[in-house]
Amino acid sequence: MSHPKELEQWCGEVSSNLPHLSKSLAMVLSLYSFGMVMTGRCGLTTIVTFLSLLLGKDPGNLRQRLREWNYEASQKRGDKRREVLVSASFAPLLRWVLRDWPARCPLVLAMDVTYLGDRLTVLAISVVYRGCAIPVAWRILQGNTKGDWHPQWVNLITCLCPAIPPRWRVYVLTDRGLYSKRLFQVLCQAHWHPLMRIRAQGLWRRERAKTWQSLERLARPGQGLWCQRVVCFKGDSLCGTLMVTWDALYQEPWLILTDLPPNQVTPQMYGLRSWIEAGFKDLKRGGLHWEQTKMTDPLRVERLWLVMAVALVWLVRVGGQAQQVWTDLPQAFTSPATLSCVTLGWLTLLAAALRHHPLPRGCFVLPFTLARPP
Repeated sequence: MSHPKELEQWCGEVSSNLPHLSKSLAMVLSLYSFGMVMTGRCGLTTIVTFLSLLLGKDPGNLRQRLREWNYEASQKRGDKRREVLVSASFAPLLRWVLRDWPARCPLVLAMDVTYLGDRLTVLAISVVYRGCAIPVAWRILQGNTKGDWHPQWVNLITCLCPAIPPRWRVYVLTDRGLYSKRLFQVLCQAHWHPLMRIRAQGLWRRERAKTWQSLERLARPGQGLWCQRVVCFKGDSLCGTLMVTWDALYQEPWLILTDLPPNQVTPQMYGLRSWIEAGFKDLKRGGLHWEQTKMTDPLRVERLWLVMAVALVWLVRVGGQAQQVWTDLPQAFTSPATLSCVTLGWLTLLAAALRHHPLPRGCFVLPFTLARPP
């Protein structure tokens, strides 16, 4: 199973979309991510073995080249040693995703934290897409590290801002653990629209009212949508639109705070936040198996995440297209549409290789559909 032509095409796409990388770094990233895409694993031994069989090259040399991608400059061999500055790739990576993003379709980002046991803590901003997510900015910290995460989030947001064209509508979804007035204001200053879930604790009042009421009493199981402009929290007040809904199937209500007007807020929009959790699963046990890594240095892991993000761009594009095709078929044949875009993308590429067809490159299709606000 040899596809040097497809590998060359992938090298060209990586180089053109990440032009800040040197020629040698772009080549290593292309090899690393290509091997990751084709094997569906992020383990170095698996990828090196595959590339060695594919290219007929010495596995020892390949292993050293890929391993040094994650190294700092002082640990690399040779005189022209360069260290990969991961944050410089965030804006180009997002531009790459947006290059063939469906016209007039808003961009939905989710911010969340994932963990690798007690070893590593990952702060990630991802583009949500058809039930999965592509990380476009991240910061990896040593596990159990105490400190304020706010500066880290601000740095990630700042890195991404140059990649988003003016007037592009951007929504940012966060869970309860990330709510803060400061972060809400930073997102608004970036001209993004936060939808931040808050805890049912504290007080609220209507904009022109003086009486404060309990947030805990706003929601009842099975109630419909309640959405109004309010002032939340008596101590550190924030004015915005509060959406409250409690589906009878859930144990707790949703209280979502946003800067959007009430007539533009829907529960379906915030429901996309769960896709970032599915994206973490694609990176771990449900896909690339990052949870099996033995790496412990946060900066080296950040460079590995760049390889995984680049690989996901290809897998998700192919899988999303295949998912759309399956969804359009009669109901009896739609079961593959329930697979993750990453898994479906890998299976599509595998089938193409076995049938001696060119490997599909894929493109982004409609990422989600939303009901209009009532």
